[in-house]
Amino acid sequence: MTEFDPRYGEPVAVSDGVVRVVADNPSKYTAWGTGTYVVGEAQVAVIDPGPDLPAHVDALLAALDGRAVSHILITHTHSDHSPAAAALAAATGAPTYGFGPHPIDAGTGDDAADGPDAADRPDAADRPDAADGGEETESGDRDFVPDVVVRDGDVLVGDGFRFECLHTPGHISNHVCFAEVERNLLFPGDHVMGWSTTVVSPPDGDMDAYIANLRRLVDRHATGRDATYLPTHGSAIVDPGPFVESLIEHRLERDRQILDLLAAAPAGDGVSVEGLVAVMYADVRPELHRPAGRSVLAHLIGLSGRGSVERRPDGRWQLGEDRGSLGR
Repeated sequence: MTEFDPRYGEPVAVSDGVVRVVADNPSKYTAWGTGTYVVGEAQVAVIDPGPDLPAHVDALLAALDGRAVSHILITHTHSDHSPAAAALAAATGAPTYGFGPHPIDAGTGDDAADGPDAADRPDAADRPDAADGGEETESGDRDFVPDVVVRDGDVLVGDGFRFECLHTPGHISNHVCFAEVERNLLFPGDHVMGWSTTVVSPPDGDMDAYIANLRRLVDRHATGRDATYLPTHGSAIVDPGPFVESLIEHRLERDRQILDLLAAAPAGDGVSVEGLVAVMYADVRPELHRPAGRSVLAHLIGLSGRGSVERRPDGRWQLGEDRGSLGR
């Protein structure tokens, strides 16, 4: 990953024909803020217009420098990604593109659905958001409905860009990555972030789908596609293959940790999600334990589907019939 300087509200060239404008919405869950991308030549696509902040929308309109917008692309419907689409569409007349509206089962933010796996976040001192500030959770955007629904494999063509749509559920079921074929870039939204792993929050968040789609990205990179990632949060990822492989290994290690902790529990006791988090994230600030717990629950649900663990009537967890098997 490269060094990251948000330069709030300024259009920053990050690749040939690609400009990034970072919204001034830093927090524990958005890192330095939402990075909105403007891609193209005389007409452009805007990816993840971000939060509904008038200053950010004004900065995006200024970054257009007189160019028309032909596509507004939404990776997913969390409040730091899609709400500004309405204002941008109203100002430019451009249609919005996305997989669909906010999933019914995804919640509205009570489960801290959007945010990092706390164990992998950089220290707060390394980022411009003060530890005492910022939003505690990122909520769902229930107002967004795409003008054009995209599906996996769809291709969107404009002036100086060609995007392949990759449906990548896991973080949220309507998540889409956009692969810009002409520049060999991937805009992975929150499926791969440039500063942290992503919370996978049940019931809509699916750890098995998340890992499977990380593996899909590794396979794409191995064939020469997606040479650089430009995530919505954090810096560019210039060697994405090993980076994404490390994310997969991290998740498998979390599986192993859970199985080891359940195996070490006294017979018949079981362990709660909170008990697992207290050990697995002992070196992490307590205020980040709740979103970490959502990912731990997602791991448990995935393991239970393979018989490795089971949930007891009291809500605690224990090893299942297929004890100790990751099954991934």
